[in-house]
Amino acid sequence: MSSDTNVCAAEVVLGFLEEAEPWRLRSPQFPSKVGGKPAWLSQTGLPSLPGLECETCRLPMAFLLQVYAPISGQDRSFHRSLFLFCCKTSECYAHNDSRCMRVFRNQLPRRNEFYPYDPPPEDEPLSDPAPDQSVLPVSGVKLCWVCGCPGNKGCSRCHTVTYCGKHHQTLHWKQTHKQECGSQEVSVVTTSTLLFPESELVTEPEEEGKEDDTKEVEGEEEVGSAQRGVDCPSLADTLAETDLEEMAMCETQDNKVFQRFKKKIAQEPHQVLRYSRGGSPVWVSSQHIPSDQDIPPCTCGAKRAFELQVMPQLLNSLCEDSTAASIDWGTLAIYTCSASCSHDDQYCQEFIWKQDFSPDQHTQIKHS
Repeated sequence: MSSDTNVCAAEVVLGFLEEAEPWRLRSPQFPSKVGGKPAWLSQTGLPSLPGLECETCRLPMAFLLQVYAPISGQDRSFHRSLFLFCCKTSECYAHNDSRCMRVFRNQLPRRNEFYPYDPPPEDEPLSDPAPDQSVLPVSGVKLCWVCGCPGNKGCSRCHTVTYCGKHHQTLHWKQTHKQECGSQEVSVVTTSTLLFPESELVTEPEEEGKEDDTKEVEGEEEVGSAQRGVDCPSLADTLAETDLEEMAMCETQDNKVFQRFKKKIAQEPHQVLRYSRGGSPVWVSSQHIPSDQDIPPCTCGAKRAFELQVMPQLLNSLCEDSTAASIDWGTLAIYTCSASCSHDDQYCQEFIWKQDFSPDQHTQIKHS
């Protein structure tokens, strides 16, 4: 997936899940993917605990997806990826905020210490490394055996494996390491309950004429603007007539936005991601839409702009749904530095906004 610094808001690229050979999902191939362990771009400055802890439950978050999104014409962003992590504790999704999620941006120039100057081969390399490694090959950074994030906490008995913290060490011990500790070989964790199923993210442009429904939802932008940051009034024992009118108006506006969202995804029902750097997200509700003031500027001082959104259809592929509570969202909108500033190959935290469905909307999406 490529990006341009002057991308038009109407240019939308859709992301779909597809099975792929494991070697295609590793760092030298610059993949876009969902699940498994992160295929890190730069091998230095990686995010780690406590920066990867959920702000609500304080447990380590799991890698959800990454998107390869270089910016043409900008050498410092010749290689550029976004990495999204989320908590797997369902209770942390009860509130309409993003404290249970985190997104990082990382970029490299074309000439760097980790990858060849020329593009990677289309065919499988003859000397293919193991699919999971405990140490990054160039930098020597140790990785957690369970999640693939930086980990310097080693097993005190065998000193063979490392972890990002006590939680994953305990998880691995209970799964397999109790039987394997001290043996010659230790099983690589590829099917941990912490990891999401791994798939490649493939992209294709949204067809012209399908992305602009402005005429059919005339006035919707005004609706969204008027409703940003405003909640529907709650139903008390006694409601004044004005309260009832406001509630009916809110429901009408909310339904209009939701119907537009449904129409969008009906055109390509399997889309799990919409990419449009400098464009606009498609909201699921007129409620809890961020204002400009809600989106903080980058640490460099530049404004953050919308880059991509994660769709609710992705939840169907994560094997997390159950009769009990599970992780959930309406859509996840990611905003990144408009200048895509350089941080000396460090992983820079960007901004994510989680918008939830109303209960009725959630039911409609589940059965659509």
